[in-house]
Amino acid sequence: MVGFLLWLLLLVFCWPLALLALVLYPIVWLLLLPFRLLGFTVNAVFAFLKALLMLPARVLSGRPV
Repeated sequence: MVGFLLWLLLLVFCWPLALLALVLYPIVWLLLLPFRLLGFTVNAVFAFLKALLMLPARVLSGRPV
């Protein structure tokens, strides 16, 4: 909601810039999508490695986590 109000304010004061932002936003989002997916993948791999390395400690501790 705040983003929409800021866009309306930009539209009132500088409408060419607002229209440019409206057109470029989906293009930039599509260009950044592979990097976001790569970030999710790297985060999942690190979470898996952490769980794998902590497994012996969790098994030996004897208490449920």
